[in-house]
Amino acid sequence: MSPLDLPPSEQRPSTSRPGLFYGWIVVAVAALVLLLSAGARSAPGVFLLPMQSDLGLNRTVLSFAASLGLIMFGLGGPLSGALMDRFGPRRVTAAGLLLIAASFGASALIHTAWQLHLVWGVLSGLGTGIVGSVLGATIANRWFVTGRGLVMGLFGAAGSAGQLLFLPLLTAIAGALGWRQSAVIIGGLALATLIPAAALLRDQPTEVGEQPLGLKPGEQAPSVRPDPRVMRRAVRSGQFWLLALTFFVCGATSNGLIGMHFIAYCTEAGLTAGYAAGMLALMGAFNFAGTIASGWLTDRYDPRLLLGAYYAFRGVSLALLLFIPPGAGLVAFAVLFGLDYIATVPPTTALVADKFGRGNVGTVYGWVFCAHMVGAALAAWLGGVARDALGSYGVAFIVAALLSLAAAALTQGIGRPERPALARAGD
Repeated sequence: MSPLDLPPSEQRPSTSRPGLFYGWIVVAVAALVLLLSAGARSAPGVFLLPMQSDLGLNRTVLSFAASLGLIMFGLGGPLSGALMDRFGPRRVTAAGLLLIAASFGASALIHTAWQLHLVWGVLSGLGTGIVGSVLGATIANRWFVTGRGLVMGLFGAAGSAGQLLFLPLLTAIAGALGWRQSAVIIGGLALATLIPAAALLRDQPTEVGEQPLGLKPGEQAPSVRPDPRVMRRAVRSGQFWLLALTFFVCGATSNGLIGMHFIAYCTEAGLTAGYAAGMLALMGAFNFAGTIASGWLTDRYDPRLLLGAYYAFRGVSLALLLFIPPGAGLVAFAVLFGLDYIATVPPTTALVADKFGRGNVGTVYGWVFCAHMVGAALAAWLGGVARDALGSYGVAFIVAALLSLAAAALTQGIGRPERPALARAGD
């Protein structure tokens, strides 16, 4: 019988070193997984032009394949959340990493549009979605009573680090060896990441004889038992739809438009692909700092106010992009947009947990995250359509700026219940 199958009273005692909370080991391993997933998801933006040249397909077809990947990434959220709530993060993470390895390895054999859509779109999107969507939220809410926002900030920073490392690396490898070899390398890295994930991840603190960090003496750990009917409650709640709609805008303006089309936008303005990738990497560097800061702020301030500020800031940044001349001026945009790229994640996760319960974060946040990636998919596809039809990305950036400002207003309609008090033992 696996230790994961034992009841808490029979699980083995803590295997962590004295003074070291095992949850930090889990956080470190999960951050590595999220780094790999973010790096893999950044590949379509890097490979867009090389694939167009190699496969002879137009920008619209390639953008549609990328949008399929983003949709499947989003659908991987609720699927992963439900599976993690039932089977635990370790098994689900292992399955997702195996799927990433298989899909990116098979990408080297793509020659037709339908193969591109199936392998590059559906399978790789599902694999990265299983490990990159709700893993962080599930771990933060199972292992931490205090500091959840900070932990989510660290996970967001791991995603930024994946972008920071993989964008210039994949650009260089694709230029030297081709996009196919680059895809195979990503698959190999997924297999390598599977080793520490399988060996060190644990589903909850009781498996190593510990309690969630921040639990006070005499307090019982918050329940992480999922409510099988939680989505029935959620879909009847206006709060759920406000969270989903605003996160839809987050995905459309970040992963969808900027993540997919920024390199192409820069190259059409006369810059090199390497310079554009460097700007995206700079975004990743400042997103690293911005997301950690957002997590720290989420533990201290009203998440609704933070979300409103983030979306308004994003709208202004996107509007200004059209007036920035190509070259050094893009550094300012990369810094400003990078600080805000996924700073929305910690406050959104906190609101989901407070509204629907910690035990339901995987399921509910999975569907909220799905809305995020549907927005990303539509923006990735429609951005390519707009470029082919109008000859530039100008209209796409204007629409994205207006959507961000609208989301800033909508966040103020989200109600935030008081965080439930922990139960006293014996109450």
